[in-house]
Amino acid sequence: MRTNPQTGVYSGYYRLVESYRNHQDRVCHRTILNAGYLDNLTADQLNMIQKILTSKVNQPGKPLFDLPVTDPVVAHYVDLFYSRMASEKRIDVTEAETKKTSREGKDMQMIDINSIKHKDAREIGAEWLSYQALEQLQVGGFLRQRGWAQDEINLALTHIISRAVYPASELCTARWAKENSAVCEVTGYNMDKINKDKLYGISLKLFSEHEALEQHLSKRTNELFDIEDKILLYDLTNTYFEGRKEKSVFAKYGKSKEKRNDAKLIVLALVVNREGFIKYSTIFQGNIADCKTLSAIIKKLRAKTSLYAKKALVVIDAGIANEKNLGMIKSEGFGYLCAARSNLKDYSVNAGDRAITVTGNRKQKIELCKVKSGKNTDYYLKVESQSKKLKERSMNQQFRERFEAGMRRIADGLLKKGGVKRQDKVYERIGRLKQKYPSIHRYFDIEVILKDEPQTQKQKNQDKKESLEKKKTVVGIKWQVKKDVDINARSGVYFLRTSLESCSEKEAWDFYNTIREIEATFRTLKTDLDLRPIYHQKDESTMAHLYLGLLAYWLVNTVRHQLKNKDIKIGWKEITRIMNTQKAVTTTAQNVHDQIIFIRKCSEPNQNVKNIYDALKFKYTPFVKKKFVVHKPEPENDRHLKYQYFSSG
Repeated sequence: MRTNPQTGVYSGYYRLVESYRNHQDRVCHRTILNAGYLDNLTADQLNMIQKILTSKVNQPGKPLFDLPVTDPVVAHYVDLFYSRMASEKRIDVTEAETKKTSREGKDMQMIDINSIKHKDAREIGAEWLSYQALEQLQVGGFLRQRGWAQDEINLALTHIISRAVYPASELCTARWAKENSAVCEVTGYNMDKINKDKLYGISLKLFSEHEALEQHLSKRTNELFDIEDKILLYDLTNTYFEGRKEKSVFAKYGKSKEKRNDAKLIVLALVVNREGFIKYSTIFQGNIADCKTLSAIIKKLRAKTSLYAKKALVVIDAGIANEKNLGMIKSEGFGYLCAARSNLKDYSVNAGDRAITVTGNRKQKIELCKVKSGKNTDYYLKVESQSKKLKERSMNQQFRERFEAGMRRIADGLLKKGGVKRQDKVYERIGRLKQKYPSIHRYFDIEVILKDEPQTQKQKNQDKKESLEKKKTVVGIKWQVKKDVDINARSGVYFLRTSLESCSEKEAWDFYNTIREIEATFRTLKTDLDLRPIYHQKDESTMAHLYLGLLAYWLVNTVRHQLKNKDIKIGWKEITRIMNTQKAVTTTAQNVHDQIIFIRKCSEPNQNVKNIYDALKFKYTPFVKKKFVVHKPEPENDRHLKYQYFSSG
């Protein structure tokens, strides 16, 4: 009872109350609706309203009520109060209203807010991005056509994505997939079955398809991005082994690009187009010379080259561009462009030709000029870079200082007691110094001053078979820069050589700069995809390891190529860092019916993630929501239960 503020009459203030038992089995009451002052209703009308509302809430599926409603006032208040309870979410709505709210995308349930738990949060953004890139490349469809079972396809996709997102050993990859990543949810592979042995096995099976799969990917990317292979880039890199590799055919000691001359190497040769997509790959022994690898590559490439690329331009670096290789490239119908193996000494400039100035990637000025050489009919381009000139002058100065410091040490040794004075030993020290600084010693004249060494009778008997040179002693050394020689005369100058007959200076320069794309490919393979070092002991496992890295590179370059076209120029590691902010999370809660609700959902992507998805025209999530309800108590080991329902397939 209270005073009605509008009328000033002391009267009843009505509430609709629900009785229930709490967790301690005590009867409690909960206010469902504040009906307010109902002075205009009789006691019978109030009782009828209460009974009809109770019947309607307890029997939500029935459109008609057992109690007749003949009083229009009662019907009015029933509709009014029921709609208020439904809109204020005080009750579970009827079946018809449930269907209506379902159509609106709503699923209303009353839960205990203190029972909400979040568990099994896993990274899914980079995995989902990579999966959609593989769908673009139609890798799964290709393997299906080759007769692979669906389970094998799912495992292969899982391993390729894992190599791209989390490059590690098979043992670490298996742990990552089970504990950190939602990659199995994305690909549909049973997470409980994944282990290092399964990953080893699928890598070997993928390598068995490498030639056909490489051709498929080459053709698919050309069609997908409308690419014509008019320029092909060829280069080699090597990677080293951790282990002795005693029985390996391919692992050999050689010149390591990582300065790991203590470890055996293997050489990876790639042909890529100017967009960075691989056209052909092969593996050589670690001790093979760069110039000896091109012949086999070009002949195999000729058999696989599409009709519109029969006269493609092959861009190579100076280490591969010997006369034999250039002639072979030309005989196969390709053009070539390379850096000249040595600076031209005798060349001429056509009358009327002038040097043009272009701007490099770092905004430095570069002068280009066409020149002719008497050696052959090829077109040469003289390139003079100011920044390269400053750099090489600084290097020459440093090498000169170090070379002269070495010569002074040799000269000082002649004055010390016990120092090296014998002619053969002094020449040996000078030779080692020249070997250390090959680019600078040729500019110096070195004079060694000798005198005969007095010997005892015993020494004479010992040196009967030795030459007279070894019996002489060095008493002084003189060195100076040769006359009329400028050490820095050719600093910053180098020459490009091409078989193209009609090509402007700017075109030749742009063509040659595409070789940076293959350098970027090797950086991605070695750094982002962890292609080095190699721990495998068998050659077949080594091949599978390298080829899995190449498949992951196809995926990476597919993503980065599309992003670069949208002016998003970031590295793969930065892409994965951004995408890994998107997670898949399981949320559990208890409703009023003592049931446990499980919801598996992806987090909303942030703006940076959305920008990447939008640039690629990819979907934001692999699934919107996965939900199921179990009766309390919550199962202790719900892992199998969750992934039985959450696998996206």
